Amino acid sequence: MKTPVAASLLAIALSSAAGTSTASAAGFNLASPDIAAHSTIGATHAFNSWGCTGGNVSPRLEWSGAPEGTQSFALTVYDPDAPTGSGFWHWVVVNIPATATGLERGAGTRDGQSLPAGSVQVPTDFGVPGYGGPCPPVGDTPHRYLFTLHALKTPKLELPEHATAAVAGFMIHFNVIGKSSFTATFGR
Repeated sequence: MKTPVAASLLAIALSSAAGTSTASAAGFNLASPDIAAHSTIGATHAFNSWGCTGGNVSPRLEWSGAPEGTQSFALTVYDPDAPTGSGFWHWVVVNIPATATGLERGAGTRDGQSLPAGSVQVPTDFGVPGYGGPCPPVGDTPHRYLFTLHALKTPKLELPEHATAAVAGFMIHFNVIGKSSFTATFGR
């Protein structure tokens, strides 16, 4: 990551994931009946590989109060504590229709069949599209998982084929008009 473009992409992705973007909207709310904010994520939603034995089921998510002008949504799930130097992307979904008010439990399967029509999952840092639950290294302090819903001013992000989560984050950043987040933790 020595080029200015790569450094900029990383900085934008990290600031977006950390909640430091100036784009926010009063009344815009993201929540989950499966994972309460500031709680511990249950085994049902943890990864089921790499030494973890969870169910790898994406949680139900619900939102309301999208800002005026919202034309689509993007969802990101990010672990800023992963020992990678750049965090770890666990789920990235773009082009969620503006009419959507949530995602069903289990919607994050690799094929995305249960996502709202038109939604696109970007490959995560696990290397494939779809939800990949928490699986931090044994003995680490519990990691934080940031669930962020971005309200976008465009109906569709035109991502290149094989776009990475960082490229999606870059495009999200330049189209966001509001966002809502919650954080939960997981350790082992």
